[in-house]
Amino acid sequence: MVHKMPELPLAPIDRLIRKAGAYRVSEEAAEALREILEEIAIEVSREAIELANHANRRTVTDEDIKLAAKRLLKTIRY
Repeated sequence: MVHKMPELPLAPIDRLIRKAGAYRVSEEAAEALREILEEIAIEVSREAIELANHANRRTVTDEDIKLAAKRLLKTIRY
C-alpha cells in the first residue's frame, strides 16, 4: 500500500470540526475528515477542468469551481 502525503495540514481541519461545535477532536477524526475533503477537492477540480476544457479554456476559473461543486453536490443529495 502506497501512502501519499496529505495536502492539507491537520490543524485547520481540527479547527473546522471545533467550529462546527466539537469540544474535543481526536487526531484520527481530523485525519479522516482531511482525507474526505481532499478526495472531494480532487473531484471538484476534475469537474472544473472539464468545464474549462468544454469552454475551450486552459485556465480554471472560480466560476468553474463553483459550478463543479454545485453539480457534484446535486449528485450527492439524490
